[in-house]
Amino acid sequence: MATRRHAPRKRFGQHFLVDPTIVERIIGAIDPRRGDHVVEIGPGLGALTVPLLARLDHLHVVEIDRDLSARLRELHSAERLTVHQADALEFDFAALPAPLRIAGNLPYNISTPLLFHAAASASRCRDFHFMLQQEVVDRMVAKPSESEYGRLSVILQYRFRLERLFDVPPGCFRPQPKVHSAVVRLLPRPMEQLGAASESGFSRVVTQAFSMRRKTLRNTLSGLISAGELAELGIDPGRRAQELPVAAFVTIANRLAGAGTGPHPQRLAK
Repeated sequence: MATRRHAPRKRFGQHFLVDPTIVERIIGAIDPRRGDHVVEIGPGLGALTVPLLARLDHLHVVEIDRDLSARLRELHSAERLTVHQADALEFDFAALPAPLRIAGNLPYNISTPLLFHAAASASRCRDFHFMLQQEVVDRMVAKPSESEYGRLSVILQYRFRLERLFDVPPGCFRPQPKVHSAVVRLLPRPMEQLGAASESGFSRVVTQAFSMRRKTLRNTLSGLISAGELAELGIDPGRRAQELPVAAFVTIANRLAGAGTGPHPQRLAK
């Protein structure tokens, strides 16, 4: 059995969850069942890994730290736990059995790109449960015209139904981070609800629209679509990207894709 002490590595953004009450709440939110296909990102010292294993037949974990990967293999049999020593940003989640459930305390220094990477496998996933920096969760669930509303909000709200579950103070970790955290649930929307003719085209429109937050759509999207075309779609070119609901970006992307106007911007405003 491995008993050596692990020194947290700053380059991996390691802050280990140590509060048993928070662990219990996270496991309760995930509510794993024996036959579920679950993968945990960043298991660390196993705060979530152990209670997950108690309720699952088998668990996959993705851990970039070589020492922690070795520690997990020493503590748990390969029949119960598969340890993938890899960078989660490069890991192919689509290679695991579906429907997949993804969970983890995401490293805060790579949380945004990791959210986009995991979302690429959304069609094969049942749900995601992540602990993230509170500021990131604020951005994820923000509504149009709120200061936190931006590219992350639109891209994730298009693909998922988001549920902010509860906040987690710094004192629940060792070492303590300088920020508060929050746990969020992401439920993939059915494909028939998505609406965009091209997801890459949709992403391009959203990225360009938010490239200059203070500028109006007339300016930010000038290379993609004219002010007159925006007006034809019922979208005021004098508005900023921050004011538009998700469906308005779908409408613009579909116009550019030659697929018509898509859903009316007001229908998917929430």
